[in-house]
Amino acid sequence: MERTTEAELVDAARERLAAAGRRVAAQGLVIGTGGNLSERVGDRVAITATGTVLESMGPGDVSLVDLEGRPGNGEPAPSSELFLHLGVYERYGAGAVVHTHAPVATSLSCVLDELPCVHYQMLLLGGSVPVAPYRTYGTPELAQVTVDALEGKTAALMANHGAIVYAQDLDHAVENSLLLEWACAVYWRAAAIGTPRPLDEESQRKVVEAAISRNYGNAPSAD
Repeated sequence: MERTTEAELVDAARERLAAAGRRVAAQGLVIGTGGNLSERVGDRVAITATGTVLESMGPGDVSLVDLEGRPGNGEPAPSSELFLHLGVYERYGAGAVVHTHAPVATSLSCVLDELPCVHYQMLLLGGSVPVAPYRTYGTPELAQVTVDALEGKTAALMANHGAIVYAQDLDHAVENSLLLEWACAVYWRAAAIGTPRPLDEESQRKVVEAAISRNYGNAPSAD
């Protein structure tokens, strides 16, 4: 069997990121150049190039950088949120990161300090979703507060800015982005009717136990 070369792995990552970028745009999670995605490839990271319009993103709109953020020769400049992505990889050992300006998530980030766990599927994100304090985009300060907010979670809202998720691979990261936006929409609609009822810790624990006992999908951790 022929061994896959490093160049082939990188090319495949570029293709995956381009397809994922177009998908999140088609799902309405980003408009224009708002948002960025990345995937770890060995000791490097493939990330959306700065100024990329995700709706029409192609493999050439991906920058390959090392874990210090240095792009390779001939690579386009990486996203301004590069160090946010690198911080998630360093702290949590993620396989992929997706940052969006999804409309409902962004709206809630302007008014909430935390998105309560109002549906059991949110346990796939770690339960309730924290809101990182506002900091200017593309700054080390934004990277720091957002990475901190992700402690014990795989998703966070970024105050007056957007949303971020990570997962073990790019497909799951995109799915988590869609799940987060869905959960935000559920909360928003419930709040328009009355006061949403979050699931208490006992209810959440029973969901985890049921998922484990039934071997249902990727059961969330009980930790």
